[in-house]
Amino acid sequence: MHESLTPAVDLRSDTVTRPSPGMRAAMAGALLGDDVFGDDPSVNALQKKIAELLGFEAALFMPTGTQSNLCAILSHCRRGDEYIVGQFAHCYRWEGGGAAVFGSVQPQPLEHQADGSLSLSDIEAAVKPDDAHFACTRLLALENTLGGKVMAFDYLRQATELARRRNLACHLDGARLFNAAVAQAAVTGAGIEAEARRIAQLFDSVSVCFSKGLGAPVGSALCGSAEFIARAHRLRKMAGGGMRQAGVLAAAASWALDHQVARLAQDHALAQRLATGLSGIAGVQVEPPQTNIVFVDLVGPAKARAAELLPFLAARGVLATGLYRLRFVTHLDVDAAAIDRTLAAVHEFFRLRT
Repeated sequence: MHESLTPAVDLRSDTVTRPSPGMRAAMAGALLGDDVFGDDPSVNALQKKIAELLGFEAALFMPTGTQSNLCAILSHCRRGDEYIVGQFAHCYRWEGGGAAVFGSVQPQPLEHQADGSLSLSDIEAAVKPDDAHFACTRLLALENTLGGKVMAFDYLRQATELARRRNLACHLDGARLFNAAVAQAAVTGAGIEAEARRIAQLFDSVSVCFSKGLGAPVGSALCGSAEFIARAHRLRKMAGGGMRQAGVLAAAASWALDHQVARLAQDHALAQRLATGLSGIAGVQVEPPQTNIVFVDLVGPAKARAAELLPFLAARGVLATGLYRLRFVTHLDVDAAAIDRTLAAVHEFFRLRT
């Protein structure tokens, strides 16, 4: 009999986290109003906090990162316009084609380089001429981190400079912006908030998620100029994102910003622990993690057994995903013991099948 009565090690995503006791207390004590009327003090305080932290005039609390990216794209673009984006960017591949469906804004997806970036020459070539045959290219949308990869700061600077030379706006899907900032700060020695702001200030708008590594139950924020956020506010209303006493949720996000940013480094260390433990298994190819996401491929004879691995792990209380590659994501509800339990289950799988 396996460990079915013990809590599962859930490595499917960093969205599976539960509010900590401190976060729950902040939610219970939140001052509330009606955010549709703009008078929820906890929402207003969160919007002010994240805007100032990232160096923007204004911010807008959103129920989801998908809605945040949608409102951003539709605020930058009009019907018949186009945005340049990566093939594996979340706002293109994983958000149901919302910009095209709801806004008639056409994506122009580009292939990623090995490091997750888009080639500058590919971006340049994708900008359409001012000709009636073409959609009007209006926006470059990038993501950081992308599949756990940190986009190099110099690359982001060059890409956004190129976009502005071609009269494009720039949007950053920073769902895991603070993971990128933590990783970057470890290299530069600067503060995490300073690195997050340095990245964000390359862009005209930034979406930040609170419900991934930061551990809040719900919510993202869209940051930009006051004029941009006013447009996004109208779109949020159309999209059904106007919430009433949303301060309960905003208080959780605000608490996360105060208490759960620096600890992302622990998630990164656990991802490295997992990758190191997996790398010695024959037939397992591990992509070295840069932050909190570990991608694994089964190669050689082991590839034929790939479909068996996830059910085997689940039977032993370890959850992961394999939508297109095997993926493990570390987060605040995972500790070293959970990683060691995961490694033991994977080793058992290969031991029983060799």
